Amino acid sequence: MGSQLYTTAFLLHLATLLFIFRTISAVRFTPGPTPTSDLDFIRTSCNETLYPDVCFTSLSGYASAVQDNPARLAKLAIGVSLSRAKSTAAYLSKLSRATASASAAVHDCVSNVGDAVEQMRGSLQQLREMNHRRPGAPTFRFQMSNVQTWMSAALTDEETCTDGMTEEMEDGETKTAVCERVADVKRFTSNALALVNTYANNGA
Repeated sequence: MGSQLYTTAFLLHLATLLFIFRTISAVRFTPGPTPTSDLDFIRTSCNETLYPDVCFTSLSGYASAVQDNPARLAKLAIGVSLSRAKSTAAYLSKLSRATASASAAVHDCVSNVGDAVEQMRGSLQQLREMNHRRPGAPTFRFQMSNVQTWMSAALTDEETCTDGMTEEMEDGETKTAVCERVADVKRFTSNALALVNTYANNGA
């Protein structure tokens, strides 16, 4: 009888150990949520921008890829801004072709936002070529200065568009739609520029 009790107790103990082992294994290999520290980095960085809510909402989904790397965050922010600008440029181009009487302001906006797209493309390409540059080195400072200049120029181009619409075009649905679309791009570009500036200043 004692032997049977011992055997039963041993088997129960073994089963318990197996259950615990399987549970630990499941926890170890099951993908979990984005680490809080990665999200905190995005949130803290976005708090330095003019539109922190827009910044965090648009970038937080990539927190695991960015981790706490300011270079990756700057590239991501420019990429998101570029995507927004390209979409708006296509919208403006279609609008200018569809409306025979489209004002000169709309045509100017097509050019302005198109220029902004090219400025952002140049900025993103420059950052991608800097993967192996050492922060603080003269080459790093020079190339980051280029990125800052181009992103600032992109924002100026977008502001020129909305300024022209405000000054030259009468109020109406077209004016409102264009200004809202470009204002949205300006928010993303402003945020990207702020994150680029942070990276440049901290790495210099």
